[in-house]
Amino acid sequence: MTKSLRLRKSATDRPFQSYQIFFLLKESTSLRIGSLGLHAFPAGLYVYTGSAKRHLEARIRRHLAPSKRNWWHIDYLLSHAHARVIRTARSSLEECVLNQRTPGQTIVRRLGASDCSRRCESHLKFIGKDRRTPTTVQTRR
Repeated sequence: MTKSLRLRKSATDRPFQSYQIFFLLKESTSLRIGSLGLHAFPAGLYVYTGSAKRHLEARIRRHLAPSKRNWWHIDYLLSHAHARVIRTARSSLEECVLNQRTPGQTIVRRLGASDCSRRCESHLKFIGKDRRTPTTVQTRR
């Protein structure tokens, strides 16, 4: 069972337009991520930032589904036997703004960001080997 976390809405109280999936990779592994190729992923905590112009909840449910066709980059990781989703979060911040305000290390360049308008290095960040999950993502106004 995953926990859902609602991020603080903006001052304009806009609807949610982006989301984050926090997950634990229990063991280090190498995976082929679609056209991005083969990459090594260390064990630890990760956060993926995504968005959906419509049907945000359906997009999140699809990512969390145990059986699915790997379509988005993150699907390759979340479908792996060693991946365990810890929580999801929604935000009214634009996807790239939320991603840029999220601390972490890039493991695979362009993962989830191949069409990124703000030139984010990646929308997947490695938070570290600490198994504690952040209770919220700090957003600067």
